[in-house]
Amino acid sequence: MIVELSNPQMEQQAIDTEFQVKAAEADEESLRVRLESENMTQQSAIATINAEYSQAKIQLDTDEVLAKQGLTPELLLKISRVKVQDLANRLKVEQQRLVISGRATKAQINAQESRIQQLRALAKLKKDQVDALKVRSGTNGVLQVVTVQEGQQVAPGVNIARVADPASLKAELKIAETQIKDVRVGQPVAIDTRNGIIQGQVSRIDPAAREGTFVVDAELTGPLPASARPDLSVDGTIELERLQNVLYVGRPAFGQGQQTVGMFRLTPDGQEAVRTQVTLGRSSVSTIEKRPA
Repeated sequence: MIVELSNPQMEQQAIDTEFQVKAAEADEESLRVRLESENMTQQSAIATINAEYSQAKIQLDTDEVLAKQGLTPELLLKISRVKVQDLANRLKVEQQRLVISGRATKAQINAQESRIQQLRALAKLKKDQVDALKVRSGTNGVLQVVTVQEGQQVAPGVNIARVADPASLKAELKIAETQIKDVRVGQPVAIDTRNGIIQGQVSRIDPAAREGTFVVDAELTGPLPASARPDLSVDGTIELERLQNVLYVGRPAFGQGQQTVGMFRLTPDGQEAVRTQVTLGRSSVSTIEKRPA
């Protein structure tokens, strides 16, 4: 741990969300008990109607036997039939209500469980935020600097500390806008630390210029010298292309690549310079390809 911060408001929010989770869990248990009680009441009503239906059915069967023997009036037989039909309809309705009640119970339980999951996720987020007040390094390395002091108020986004891994470095090269057009990811780079040359390759190019330059990241592929340190000032040379058997000269102040210009060339005896038309080819930062016109 590098720095321990405190935020009473954030800590209070974490405690509040924990209590909200516990309250939601208690509400879920209460809901389950209430719905189970309602379900048992519904089942009891169905059992009662079922018993009444069975008794009415037995009575109807008896009345039909007696009616065949002429011992029961026709009106009484009709009343028994109506009662059986009524109880059968009530039993069917109550059974349908029980099915619908079961679906409603499941929906209410699912809604409450979803609310609990939401509150638990919020509580975890708040807890993680409180835990993050204990600032720890996200990587192995050397603590270079701590920019805060005890008792200091810190705003979000402020750089609190810097940790660097000496074994995992990269080089940042600033390339002028006029020279960035030929730079590509993967091109070889030679990094000069003034105490040694480190080989690398272009790994990233800034999409936009800043103050007239592009920042190019170079991944270091060669062994690091003992002098390699974070924030070390370095020079870098990006190899755009390697050409064989090319006549080249220092890049003149006038003329651009793929143009024909007049240049002075020494005679074989070195005593005179003769103006000669020369076609310029591809160019780099300091040199340019020379082709006879």
